[in-house]
Amino acid sequence: MMHFTQDEINLMAIYTPGSRDGLIAELTEMRTHLEPDETELRELTNSVLKKLSEMTDAEFDTLDLIPDFDFEETEDSDA
Repeated sequence: MMHFTQDEINLMAIYTPGSRDGLIAELTEMRTHLEPDETELRELTNSVLKKLSEMTDAEFDTLDLIPDFDFEETEDSDA
């Protein structure tokens, strides 16, 4: 099973229509609208697309795509 970072999970949670193929299509479309200076988001999207293309639909169905937008804040407060 692919390991996704929390940032990758957050991105997928925002764009998922509920299927692996649908998410690949959504992220591919979203990527066409990125500005040249949005390199970090482009790299994150490329990473997610690569991992999604390497997994099966069954593996995708086991993912918990629950965003955690306070992830960094939570890590800092636990230190």
